[in-house]
Amino acid sequence: MSDDDARRQQIDLYGDTVASIAQQAHGILGVPPGELADLIGLSEPMLGALVSGTRVRIGNQIAIGRLVQLQELIVNVRNGLTPTGDVSLALAQIRASTLPAVPGAVTHPAAHAAAAGPGSGGAAPFAAPRSGPQQTPPYLPPGSPAPAPGSPGAVPAPGAAPSSGGGTPPLLSATSLGYARSVVARHVPTTPTYRWPLLEQLTGTETWVKHENHTPIGAFKVRGGLNFVERLRVSGTRPPGLISATRGNHGQSLAFAGRAYGLPITIVVPEGNSPDKNVAITAMGAELIVHGADFQAAAEHAAALAAQRNLMMVPPFHPWLVEGVATAAAELHEQVPGLDVVYVPVGMGSGICAQIAVRDLLGARTEVVGVVAANAPAYARSVAAGRPISTESADTFVDGVACRTPDPHAVAVIRAGASRILEVSEEAAAEAMALMYRTTHNLAEPAGSLALAGLLADRARVGGRRVAIVHTGGNCDHDVLEHAFS
Repeated sequence: MSDDDARRQQIDLYGDTVASIAQQAHGILGVPPGELADLIGLSEPMLGALVSGTRVRIGNQIAIGRLVQLQELIVNVRNGLTPTGDVSLALAQIRASTLPAVPGAVTHPAAHAAAAGPGSGGAAPFAAPRSGPQQTPPYLPPGSPAPAPGSPGAVPAPGAAPSSGGGTPPLLSATSLGYARSVVARHVPTTPTYRWPLLEQLTGTETWVKHENHTPIGAFKVRGGLNFVERLRVSGTRPPGLISATRGNHGQSLAFAGRAYGLPITIVVPEGNSPDKNVAITAMGAELIVHGADFQAAAEHAAALAAQRNLMMVPPFHPWLVEGVATAAAELHEQVPGLDVVYVPVGMGSGICAQIAVRDLLGARTEVVGVVAANAPAYARSVAAGRPISTESADTFVDGVACRTPDPHAVAVIRAGASRILEVSEEAAAEAMALMYRTTHNLAEPAGSLALAGLLADRARVGGRRVAIVHTGGNCDHDVLEHAFS
C-alpha cells in the first residue's frame, strides 16, 4: 500500500491522518509527542506506525473514541469555543474516557457528541502528573493571590476583587462543567427533583424540590469538595494536606473527597458547632479542631494552622467549588426545563453562584433568588451596596448561612446575576423546616429549608409560575429539629 493510499484510508476512517492529528495536538493543545500514545490509549510502536502510515487502522474502539474527542477539542480551541485554560481539564477527561467510537463515523454528529460524555471509573490516586512544578509552602489553590504580607497562610480568595474595568472573572465554562460532572458522577448519583402536592397547596404554584439532601453526605457541598480535589490532582499541585473552616457541610465535603483521593484533611469548626456534623467529619477520617466563637474566628485559626503545618488552605468560596456545585444546577435544568424561578440559600455563595453560572451558560431566562437569614444579613447588605459589607455577628440558628464576611467575587456574581435577595426571620426558617417534613417527609437542616421559607414569603410574586427550591441538606441535630417542630 502506498503512503497516499494509507493517508486516504485514515482520512476516511478518522476524518484526518493520524500524523496531522498528532501535529495539531502538539501545536494547538501543547501535548508533547511522547505523551500522545498514553493520552489516546495506544502503545508507542502502534502510534508510530499510524503516524508513519505503515498501519492504517486502530483496533481499539475506546482509543478511537479518545481520538475523536481529541479532534473535537482541537477544533473547539482553534475556534475559541474552549478556553485555553480548560485544555488541561479536557485532556484529563479524554484520558479517563471509556466511550467507544466506530471507524468511519468520526464525521457524524453523533460521534462528536461523544466528546461531551463523562469519564468513568473511581477516583484516581492523588498523584501529580509526570511533570510540572511543585508548590512550596504556604500552599494555595492555583490562581489564588499570595497571602498578605505578615499573614502567611491567610485564607486565599480566588477572584477576590473583580477588576474595576473587567467585570467578574468567569466561574464556569462548558468544558469545566462537563469535566466536573464526570468527576462528581463517580461518587454522587443524580439527585431527584420532585413535585409534592401537599407542598404545592402551601406555595400556590408549581413547585419542584431539588433534593440535595440525598447525596452521600446529605448535602450539596459534596460536589464542590470532589471537584476541588480532582482539580488539584490534575493541576499537579501536591500539598501535604488540606485545611479549612466550616460550620459542617463544607467540612464533610472535603473529608469525603480526602478519603476518596487519599489526601489528609484538617477541619476547624467554631465552638458550639453541630455535634452531629462534627462526628460525621471525623467518621470520614478528617482531623477536627474546635476553635473560636463563630465561623470567622475558626477561619482565621485555620489560616494560621495552614502556615504552621504547611497545609493548603481551602476557602469557603472558590471557582473549583462552584464548578462542582454547578453539577446540581445542571441536573435541575435537565430535570425541569423551562424553570421560571429558582430559590437557593446563600451561605458563602457557591450555591447561588452555581445557579447563576449554569443559567447563563444555558442561555435560560430563569430568575435566581437568594435567601439569607435576617440575623445573618451580610450578603443581602453587600449585594445591595455593590461591595462586601461585613457584620459584627451572624447570630442565627440557621448555621449553614451564618456568614458575616462575604466573598468579594461571590458578591459581584450575585449582584450581576440574581433577581433579588430575601431575608427571612428565625421563626420563618423554623416553620419551613417543619413544613418541609410534613409535606415531603424529608428532614431539612435550617439552611436546607431556607429556600422554601423564601418562596413562602414570595408567594404573591410567583403565582402560576414554574418554581424550584433547592433543599440543600438534611444534616440537623435532634435538638434543633425538636425546636423547629415545636
